[in-house]
Amino acid sequence: MAKPYERPDKQKKNKKGPTKGSGGQRRRGLRGKGATPKAEDRVYHAAHKRKLDRQRRAQGRHDREVADMVVGRNPVVECLKAKVPAEALYVVAGTGHDQRLSEAVGMANSKGIPVHEVPRQQLDAMTGNGMHQGIGLKIQPYKYADFGDLLESVDGPGMFVVLDNITDPRNLGAVIRSTAAFSGNGVIIPERRSAQVTGVAWRTSAGTAARLPVARVTNVTRTVKQFKDNGYTVVGLDAGGEHTLDTFDQATDNVVIVVGSEGKGISRLVRENCDVIMSVPMEDWVESLNASVAAGVVLSEFARQRRTRG
Repeated sequence: MAKPYERPDKQKKNKKGPTKGSGGQRRRGLRGKGATPKAEDRVYHAAHKRKLDRQRRAQGRHDREVADMVVGRNPVVECLKAKVPAEALYVVAGTGHDQRLSEAVGMANSKGIPVHEVPRQQLDAMTGNGMHQGIGLKIQPYKYADFGDLLESVDGPGMFVVLDNITDPRNLGAVIRSTAAFSGNGVIIPERRSAQVTGVAWRTSAGTAARLPVARVTNVTRTVKQFKDNGYTVVGLDAGGEHTLDTFDQATDNVVIVVGSEGKGISRLVRENCDVIMSVPMEDWVESLNASVAAGVVLSEFARQRRTRG
């Protein structure tokens, strides 16, 4: 029986694919794939996650170092009186003037700070909210001291304050002010999970942040050990300490005061590396003192001991 007619240009389809050759697949498979990527570059590797975490922390530090905006008529006037380093004063066009706003504009002009009149929408965008009362002061990023340079610059018995777990910038500003008032050499804060020297801290310090050095460190425990290696006695403030302010008599030597938050206190590792855990004597029914108040009390007593025995 004759086969049915088939067009000569029509090829039969093979369900199993081509029978001759590999299409270059074997040849490509023999090629080298190059060097093995670093562990931190492999997205499925734990090192890659750690790399991303480092990048986020670095970005966070960068974000904290941009200019800060202080808003509100009273806060702006207070910052200008405290001689906070400002870049510009922004006033919303059409804002009704009162004594405080006029005072802020007058002080900015006398200090040579540019005054810009801007639409409300622009200041809203710059501050992130509309609670600015029609005025905002752009202040420069704070210039932190280098811890190593700060330690070497001390002439005579040094006295420093290290803050651990302090997240309220008002506490930071108050501690800076007390440290300056009682002849301390500087304040040390951690880079992460800590209040930074922003407009609020500047204002609370009443301008002393311009004259007292503040250093940032990556690890408070390591910093405490460095102080001890340089001959400092490290005193941690905590309720129920084995010493009280009345019994401690080493304030005339090199001393470091470690202050923790009112809630969390001092971190475990930092506490373990303190030479002395000291409490402030007070009435039993008072649970605890605010961190900045406790620091001020201790700094005042240590300064008194230095004056009377020095």
